[in-house]
Amino acid sequence: MAARELSYNGSDRIVGELQWVATRYEDTFADLGEIHGLGFLEMVRANPDVDPWLPGEGTLVQLPHKHVLPSEPHDGIVINLSEYRLYHFQEGRVTTYPVGIGTSTNPSPLTETEITMRLESPAWYPPESIRTKAEEEGDPLPRMIPPGPANPLGPYALQLAERGYLIHGTNRRFGIGQQVSHGCIRMYNDDIGKLIWEAEKGTTVRIVEEPVKVAVQDNVVWLQIHGQREELTSSDRDELWRKAEDQIAELRDRHDGIEINRAQLDEAVEAADGIPRRVGEKVSLDAV
Repeated sequence: MAARELSYNGSDRIVGELQWVATRYEDTFADLGEIHGLGFLEMVRANPDVDPWLPGEGTLVQLPHKHVLPSEPHDGIVINLSEYRLYHFQEGRVTTYPVGIGTSTNPSPLTETEITMRLESPAWYPPESIRTKAEEEGDPLPRMIPPGPANPLGPYALQLAERGYLIHGTNRRFGIGQQVSHGCIRMYNDDIGKLIWEAEKGTTVRIVEEPVKVAVQDNVVWLQIHGQREELTSSDRDELWRKAEDQIAELRDRHDGIEINRAQLDEAVEAADGIPRRVGEKVSLDAV
């Protein structure tokens, strides 16, 4: 099962720990992601020097299981599109799952909504826009695809109040951790099979886009930056720089005594690998 259930006391800003695994000769990042609860792209970004399709026997691969939590409120379900990850907050714990999201032409909505219905063995009624495109490509779709292996919704779905959008399983596991859907949130089938019974009707669902996350925990300043593509352009990095500087400025507005190590900040932005990095500390002003 890909889900990662972590303890959470309500004041935590960092959860989980980094781990490493030695690959077998037949492993791929897609296989490892499904086993260890990670999406394809976050595996690629965390291991830039490893071939994702042929890591090789005995290669050490980093599993990026440490997370700076998305912005508050930490209640119900929070989906951060920038890290392809869903967080489900419950009393005393947070369960986190990798997800697939909408493409640049059919993006997942930035919204605050709620779960309206649980769906078991859902049928899929392709929207008219999808049916039209499929017909133009010479592969017409029926008006309804029944439950089964050909159904892209998988075995379960959670219907959202945001009209036309679902959190659902998939018959294409490779898409988890990538921009692949027409706006819905895709999960591994085992994961949606767990979430559907733990997220009740009325559970809030907040979808955000936060490629840069910063937090203070135990007087340490942590910065986590998610590069959203395998290869980042200079424009991408400039945008991440701006967001990092804005986040640090906001952190200083909330906390006195924030000191940033510029070299560590530079390293975090340059890597943009989704690994939380220590970039500074919160010092006592009384000690200065």
